[in-house]
Amino acid sequence: MFDVVGKRNWFFALSALVTIPGLFFILATFFTGGKIGLQFAIDYTGGTVWVVRFADDAVSPDQVKSVMEARGLEAAVTRIGDGFVEIRTVPLGLSTAEPTPAPSVAPSASAGASASAAPSTSAAPSGSAAPSASPSASPSASPSGSPTPTAEPGGNTTLPTEGELGDLRRALEAQLGPIAQQRTLTTVGPVVSSDLIGDAIRLIIFGSLGILLWITYRFRDVKFGVTALVALLHDVIVVVGVFAVFGTFTGLQIDGLFVTAMLTIIGFSVHDTIVVFDRVRENKARHAGEPFDQIVNHSILQTFGRSITTSFTVVLTLLVLLLFGGEAIKTFVLALLLGIISGTYSSIFNAAPLLVVWQHWEDRRRGRATPARGARRLTA
Repeated sequence: MFDVVGKRNWFFALSALVTIPGLFFILATFFTGGKIGLQFAIDYTGGTVWVVRFADDAVSPDQVKSVMEARGLEAAVTRIGDGFVEIRTVPLGLSTAEPTPAPSVAPSASAGASASAAPSTSAAPSGSAAPSASPSASPSASPSGSPTPTAEPGGNTTLPTEGELGDLRRALEAQLGPIAQQRTLTTVGPVVSSDLIGDAIRLIIFGSLGILLWITYRFRDVKFGVTALVALLHDVIVVVGVFAVFGTFTGLQIDGLFVTAMLTIIGFSVHDTIVVFDRVRENKARHAGEPFDQIVNHSILQTFGRSITTSFTVVLTLLVLLLFGGEAIKTFVLALLLGIISGTYSSIFNAAPLLVVWQHWEDRRRGRATPARGARRLTA
């Protein structure tokens, strides 16, 4: 029988070997202003993401960046496949707001109808007075007469013609040739991004506290709840730490789906931990008087096959999505993949052995002798 609990220090050391470097890069994010550590997408920092494809496929990200710098804009430009170039910069508007004489329009419309209506009706054909009288008609049309968008919805495929983005488009096309296609244009303001950060932190904290309270109530022992929470913290640090390391060296960014992935990881990890803990509780009643570490070790081995099989099927699916899925979900899938692997490891090799460490500490504090291991081999 493999002694998982007896070799717990080796497994704890392996966890430390993974989590400590990741924790270092996570903390470095706050001390270096984001130059080292986690790299946040515009969902959290605010900014504009513009994905376009030039008619000339030879246009390089460096050429695009040089045009941006010439206009005084700092930008991160990368090639993302299929000839598309992704431009990330500060928030840019599609149109510039021009002040409209709102106070002066209302009196003229309400007072002398004959004086104000005559110029507009005489300049337009019959039936066209309503459009000409509308104060919003002129700014909504481009010089060529075609309507232009006035907002920055996600997935917008209409090339901008006005405002800062319109000027940037003309500058890029003047030096690099026409833009053949726009895949997406998204702008997020700093107020929205700060709200997302706050919501993300609250979701993770409240979810973790809820799990702690429920497991403590379910097993009637705070040790089970706390050790499960420690295993969750291990998984969070592993995933966030890996993203911090890759963000430093490869520019991997955390987007809005990252929080969804973290909550999914927390739930999956707790599921595996509860399976092991429930078997520990059953074996405690079935083999009363046996050494606790032997009971825990036997419980781990009884549930080992189930945990590995369940996680392996999920990992296979995530690998397929990571290799063949779209760019939009790759960050989400990578976070899930790391979290599922870490969650399975922590449930088996961290959470349950921590129960033994805590129980031994309680026995020593209460002056109880810890039973010798190997008194007799447990049977299912």
